[in-house]
Order: sequence, then structure tokens, then C-alpha cells
Amino acid sequence: MTTRTVDTTQELAVFLRTRRERLDPRELGLPSPRRARRTPGLRREEVAELAGISVDYVVRLEQGRGLRPSADVVEALARALRLAPAERAYLFGLTGQRPRTPRKPATSAEPTLARLVDDLSPLPAMLMNHRYDILAWNHEMTRLLLDFDTLPPSRRNSMWVCLMHPRTRELYVDRERVVREGVAHLRAAWSAHPDDPALTGLIAEFLAGDEEFARLWAERDIEVNGRGCKVLRHPEAGVLAVRFEVLTPLQDPDQRLVIFRAEDDASQAALDRLCAR
Repeated sequence: MTTRTVDTTQELAVFLRTRRERLDPRELGLPSPRRARRTPGLRREEVAELAGISVDYVVRLEQGRGLRPSADVVEALARALRLAPAERAYLFGLTGQRPRTPRKPATSAEPTLARLVDDLSPLPAMLMNHRYDILAWNHEMTRLLLDFDTLPPSRRNSMWVCLMHPRTRELYVDRERVVREGVAHLRAAWSAHPDDPALTGLIAEFLAGDEEFARLWAERDIEVNGRGCKVLRHPEAGVLAVRFEVLTPLQDPDQRLVIFRAEDDASQAALDRLCAR
């Protein structure tokens, strides 16, 4: 028995036709036709006009002739067909293109995610955006790492805290590995969001102000690690190991939910004592 793979050319053709046929011309402000339409939705000519491309090109796409439209054409078709965000992402995936219009970076926690961070207690948890700005956190995370309320909003960034804050500079037993992984994660975020001036400015600040960051940045390591273990030398709880898991919500892919759990019984006891104070 063989498994059939997806024919993206034919899937693209069918997807474009079905999305064209579901649209109501009157809702788009198009003039009413003199004769009744024989098929539902928009005509190919109307899609071509709305997208700013030729009718022949729309015809060939819908006939599955193996065309590979550019990112600009895909974006124009997505607007013309009034695609929802998930449909737009699907269209870009079918064409093998990457969207050129960047998603607006999250600067505050989505309310349901912020509530989830609180609900995860007694597990230490926090919510970050793609540039590792800390958007929400619970009590246990403040006891384990730092009370982020004591920082100005511009400094609530996990990479800045790791590199620059005097308390956390000595927090990690294997500091070299933690910083190296953080730099590699930040480079991956930078390549995915090249038009984010706040991220670019943050990296420039680190390059100018921290020799360790500059050295590791020059190595151009790329890594996106969603789980692992960190050993902390906590000033109150002593040495403890925590395992972290990073989850990405489907509705908010630029936000990251980070959850810590004790690695062993001794670390769990230390964490319990710390959070109970």
C-alpha cells in the first residue's frame, strides 16, 4: 500500500477556485451584472482586477498548470479573495513562498494567555514574545528568577536579564551554555523578523555593551530549542535543577509560553520552600 502525497499544484488550483466561488460580489462593492451569474462567487476577471494580475494568469493557476507565483502575487491574491489569516498562511505554504508583510509584534500578553500563566501555579511560568520580551509571569517565576515588576518595561527581556542584571549574571551554573543558546535563539528570531526595529536595537545594544554576546553572535549559531534543563545557583534555595518547556499557541504564534518544572526531588523540595516564603 502506498501513501499519496499532496499535489500542491492541484491543491492550489482547487483552493483558489473554492475561495473565489464563495465570495459575494455585492459585499465587495462590485457592480451588479446585467445578466444573472451562472456560477456562484466572483468571476476570474474580477479576481484578476482586484489582485492586479492578468486574467490569463488566474486561469492558469486555477487549471493547475504548475505556475509558482511570487510572494507579491500570493499576497495580492490573498487580499483579493479576502482570506482569513489561517487561509493566507495556507496559500503561502502551497506556493512555497514566505509572507513579506510582517506580523505586528506582540507588546502585551493576550489576556487568556496571561490568565493561563497564573493558572499554571505552582509551576513557574512566563509568557514572552519573539524577541524574548517578558509579557506575563506568575509568582513562582518571580521567586525563581527575578521580580520583573522591579524592572522598567524596556528591561523586561529575558536576554537582557541574563546578560545585564547583576543578580542573574551568576544565577546559572553553566552560564556559557545558557548564554550561547540564548544568542542562537535570538539570531533565529532576528532572521524571521528582519523588519522589527526594536529587535534590531536590542541586538545592537548587546553587541556594544557585552563582549560575551558579541563573541557568540559572531559565531552565527542558529538554534531553536523548545525544551531542556538548567541548573541554578539560587541565592536563597541553593543549587536546583529545572526542566523547561516552551509552547507556542496556535492563535498567537509570536508568543511563547515557558514552563519550568523541578528536575528531581531535591530540586522540587528547594522550589517548594522558595515559593512558600
